[in-house]
Amino acid sequence: MDTDSLRTLQLVARHGSFAAAARVLDVDPSSVSRVVAGAEAQLALRLFQRSTRNLQLTEAGEIYLARIGPLLDDLDLAREDAVALAGTQPKGRVRLSASVAFGQEMLVPLLPKIHATLPDIELELSLSDQNVDLVATQVDLAIRLAPAPKGDLISTRLRSTRYRVVAAPAYLSRHGAPAQPQDLTGHACLRMTLPDYRTEWHFRGESTGTVGVTGHVLISNALALRAAARRGLGPALLADWMTDQDIATGQLVDLFPKHEVTATTFETAAWLLYPSRDYLPAKVRGVIDVLRDGLRQR
Repeated sequence: MDTDSLRTLQLVARHGSFAAAARVLDVDPSSVSRVVAGAEAQLALRLFQRSTRNLQLTEAGEIYLARIGPLLDDLDLAREDAVALAGTQPKGRVRLSASVAFGQEMLVPLLPKIHATLPDIELELSLSDQNVDLVATQVDLAIRLAPAPKGDLISTRLRSTRYRVVAAPAYLSRHGAPAQPQDLTGHACLRMTLPDYRTEWHFRGESTGTVGVTGHVLISNALALRAAARRGLGPALLADWMTDQDIATGQLVDLFPKHEVTATTFETAAWLLYPSRDYLPAKVRGVIDVLRDGLRQR
């Protein structure tokens, strides 16, 4: 039995259905069913108990899958060691997940550098504002904008994030600039739909405190929120990596440059997450190194 078939058995066991495993592999569910049936015929064992509602491992299936997991990991490690020993470039597909805004603003400009450094890597950049399950979706790396992550995933800080309250000159000419954070209560602020972002912004610096914010526009996407701020619809809370260039060109104005501001905590950063340090493939390690270097330079 080949390793691809063994990995398909692992996926079916992990997801509990042929259809879910097929979606991960981007194949037809019938092909997954054939792989399982062929494995069971070859082993003369029933690995999965099927019913109309679910799919479960049999006792024999649990024993078999538990034994082949470490063997597949060892095969991956042996291959990566052989690649390193031969001095060849890392190769293969690496799946990287990030938010839509961070991907467009920070990762897309790094694609030429990634390709120049790792020409044999096929980078699959998956942009979504939903936090995906790395293991279930077979994502190698994810970038999350948050306080220090908790849980079983390995995390490393890529860069700190500072948030700013910004508005367009056109808006300020019509409504005036708030002199202090508390003055925002008299402005129609542009807000994210996330619960932590839509009601309060926290300030520290020349003055410290929490300001309640209201407004007529709530937007779920940070890029669209910035576009609304550029059009003069109101003040918005946005990350520095989204606003630095607009502030430099005068398209947006930093309303409180002497303050730190956040909607959650002041320790927010861009974190790189991956499932485990064990058996980390050279292709993934190579992408991590380029991301660390490129994002810190930016």
